[in-house]
Amino acid sequence: MNAIYGIFQSAPVPAALGIVLAVLALGYNGARLILWTLLGAIALVGFGAPVPVLIGFGAIALIFNTPARRALSGVIMKVMKDFMPKISETERTALDAGVTWIEKDLFSGKPDFNSILTEPYPDLTAEEKAFVEGPVNKLCQVVDDWAVWRDRELPKAAWDIIKKEKFLGMIIPKEYGGLGFSALCHSEVIQRLATRSIPATITVMVPNSLGPAELLIHYGTEAQKRNLLPKLASGEEIPCFALTEPTAGSDAGSMKSTGTLFKDASGKYKIRLNWNKRYITLAAISTTLGLAFRLLDPEKLLGKGEDLGITCALIPSNTKGVVLGRRHDPLGVPFYNCPTQGKDVEIDAEECIPGGIKNAGKGWEMLMECLAAGRGISLPAQSTGTSKLVTRAVGNYGVIRKQFGVSIGKFEGIEDPMAQIGGFNYILEAMRKFTLGALDKGIKPPVITAMAKYNATELSRKSLVHGMDILGGAAISRGPRNLLAHSYIGAPIGITVEGANIMTRTLIIFGQGALRAHPYAYQEVASVEKGDVAGFDKAFWGHIGHVVRNTFRAVLLSATRGYLFRPPVGKGVGRYYQKLAWVSASFAILADIAMGTLGGSLKTREKVTGRFADILSWLYMGTAVLRRYAAEGYRKEDLPFVDYSMDYAFARIQEAFDGLYGNIGSVMGPVFAGPVRAWSHFNSLGKEASDKLTHKLATLIQKDGEQRDRMVEGLFFPQGADEGLTRLEHAYKAIIKAMPIEKKIFKAIKAKTIKRNKNIALLLESALKAGVISETEVADLKRMEELRYDAVLVDDYSQDEYLGRVAGPVAKTA
Repeated sequence: MNAIYGIFQSAPVPAALGIVLAVLALGYNGARLILWTLLGAIALVGFGAPVPVLIGFGAIALIFNTPARRALSGVIMKVMKDFMPKISETERTALDAGVTWIEKDLFSGKPDFNSILTEPYPDLTAEEKAFVEGPVNKLCQVVDDWAVWRDRELPKAAWDIIKKEKFLGMIIPKEYGGLGFSALCHSEVIQRLATRSIPATITVMVPNSLGPAELLIHYGTEAQKRNLLPKLASGEEIPCFALTEPTAGSDAGSMKSTGTLFKDASGKYKIRLNWNKRYITLAAISTTLGLAFRLLDPEKLLGKGEDLGITCALIPSNTKGVVLGRRHDPLGVPFYNCPTQGKDVEIDAEECIPGGIKNAGKGWEMLMECLAAGRGISLPAQSTGTSKLVTRAVGNYGVIRKQFGVSIGKFEGIEDPMAQIGGFNYILEAMRKFTLGALDKGIKPPVITAMAKYNATELSRKSLVHGMDILGGAAISRGPRNLLAHSYIGAPIGITVEGANIMTRTLIIFGQGALRAHPYAYQEVASVEKGDVAGFDKAFWGHIGHVVRNTFRAVLLSATRGYLFRPPVGKGVGRYYQKLAWVSASFAILADIAMGTLGGSLKTREKVTGRFADILSWLYMGTAVLRRYAAEGYRKEDLPFVDYSMDYAFARIQEAFDGLYGNIGSVMGPVFAGPVRAWSHFNSLGKEASDKLTHKLATLIQKDGEQRDRMVEGLFFPQGADEGLTRLEHAYKAIIKAMPIEKKIFKAIKAKTIKRNKNIALLLESALKAGVISETEVADLKRMEELRYDAVLVDDYSQDEYLGRVAGPVAKTA
């Protein structure tokens, strides 16, 4: 003790500085309580604290470093009981569904990027590649999207391929007659179909998502699997799943459809069902109807009370009382989206409930676990496919279409939205494959997949809007030549299904994420509800340490603009890792402050939770972008796409932080709205991409070569010469080929070897006579102009064709 005191007395300033540095180091790294205790003791002794202070410190240290702390924890737990958010049974089931993945890292305030960079980045097997390049391309080729919209149904040839090649059994294991594909292959199929036809995409997508096959695979008895899965895989059975009702959408827990359990004369358990469902894909043509309903047991036959809860059942569609056949019209998109009703439908409980009657009342748990995976596959795949189609179409059209004698892709006003299309395309592919890596690893992270679904559909919608603006009349004039209109029309459908986007953003991403991904919050709430003092003690004091660490990290990383953090790699992206670490720490402490000051009322502060969701989402997408860049070998030529993606991510995160500081409204509201917000503006995370960078991106998606092709890998390229995309491709290639020839002519005009002439034919004639170009080059230029002109034409119709009295034009596939 005297030695320590002597050191401090002989060099008080360095000693004090050492203590400060030690405090910062312990705080930043999240040191254990025993190290804080030791540092406190050294400081008190060193600066000559009186004996009573040392005794008091020792007593407090003893309490907090031994089991005696539980007595204090018990008191705190009682005080916090009324402050904690109340979790309903449906919320609890949703929270318990799936597991956490890297969202826990991002939520922690101290992400381990070295570990994240080792997360799998999947690839297709040889068998899966053959399926995508074979049957998938074959299906795309026979689906003429314009004819599907005109006829309002898929052609028989498409259905034949879907059934023969087992498109409806991609998720069904091979042992039950399915294809047994990975989540990645499932996604690749949906992505490619989405670049061809939305009705075909949805028809294949839905049976491979939430539905009878998924329920049977995970919960069915062996007999149920053997009986039904092979038929679902082959298309002999067409499935649907009925969940949504007129009064139960996102709040599925309020469904009115009911089933009443009873025993028949032979003693078998039966259920009498009544339902009214809507928005059910494939219902009108289904042969197996999956149904979610509330199961009642008025006679308490199972001994679990009268209300057993939400239950799932698989019902033959020809069962007496099942009503099918009518259809909705979802924005004119011609896929089967239908209502269905049931009146006193009687089923065998053991046969129809997946897994038998032991799973009565477990339907909500089943649905949440299935959605935890499904949200990360289907709609992100469709959205990414759409984005790739927009990217290619816009890249082609920007070169082909001329105004004022200049290709429109060179106009600065068009470069901005074009760059956003290219940037979003890079982000979407990064998020899609990164998420699939987790799913194929066997992880089902519901918060991650909710982020993937929400953000993929939103970014795709924005890309479509930009694409419609750039293509102008060529995008709004419907017909065989039009590539974007039908995806644009159908975009809101993806926004509304598998959890409406508004609700997903405000209630699931942060609402569930705050409990699921937080290292201590859910354990605290659960311990309070159970009265578990030991569990609460561990969680509460762990939470306190978590807050202390993230406070230090947030302040220090903000003060140093993230430079204090050591990135795992350089490669031109090290700075982005530093900023993500800074964001994670700031997000973590702000989330804790919001939960601590707003308590249970935070659930209803949806504008606030929505901003938190935006930060967490862009943290994830930024991480996915960096993981993609690493997985693809740090290609320098792709760095502009990474730069744009990260600039956009940090600008959105900054926007969300500013919104939180100005509106969080807790007891610390004035502090956030005043000095913290002012500091945030002064010390901004980042800004929108520069004009120089947007020019670079716009140029890259128009520049012919391997990189441009790689950015749309998975896009279906039709073979027919009259196809809309083929016309653009041919015209684009002809223009690229003709560019050196045009340069010769411009050079000759500048040298006054030939005269400028607006009449192209006369200009070419004079250039040929002057020996500037050859006859072959003249032919190439004429062909280029023919293809350019053809590519910018749009479809038109006679009055009878327009009114549907006679068949209109159809894209040829020969």
